[in-house]
Amino acid sequence: MENYEYAEASEGKKPGMLKEILGFLLYVVIVVGITFIIITFVGQRTYVSGSSMENTLSHGDNLIVDKLTYRFSAPKRFDIIVFPFRYEDNVYYIKRIIGLPGETIQIQDGEIYVNGEILEESYGREVMKSAGLAADPITLGDDEYFVLGDNRNDSTDSRDPNVRLIHKDEIIGRAWVRIWPLNKLGVLKHQ
Repeated sequence: MENYEYAEASEGKKPGMLKEILGFLLYVVIVVGITFIIITFVGQRTYVSGSSMENTLSHGDNLIVDKLTYRFSAPKRFDIIVFPFRYEDNVYYIKRIIGLPGETIQIQDGEIYVNGEILEESYGREVMKSAGLAADPITLGDDEYFVLGDNRNDSTDSRDPNVRLIHKDEIIGRAWVRIWPLNKLGVLKHQ
């Protein structure tokens, strides 16, 4: 009689164990699905490589990029954005928006001019030595942005023929939060 009760108890556990396994697998599928939705449409982790955005961002910083904001509003001057490099797969640049659609940008004697007026900003690390393509006035189209790195003398940006102007549909998102290193954890200043 004891064997019968033992066998009955064991058989009773099999459907419960199968239910637990299926529940766990469903949980994993839901977590993977939610993660995919967040990474595709809401936010993405990115890693800063290089010094082109110093002193704002440093080599090794880990950021969360907000991919949602620009679906509902236009990028603003001084936003820090992430966009792909046109000539190499899986390479992304992070720069600050300086020029907006319809504006004319020019760099003379290290000063940035927007529509003929000097741009008042404090993000540049030092006076620019090279105006690059912006030595002559550049008028931006309806969906074009002029971007610069904060470390202006060590940045490949809109002054460079390999980067040029950035189109709105190329922008992946706005750098939002620094998550590493922990002593610099926080929301990034844009404006």
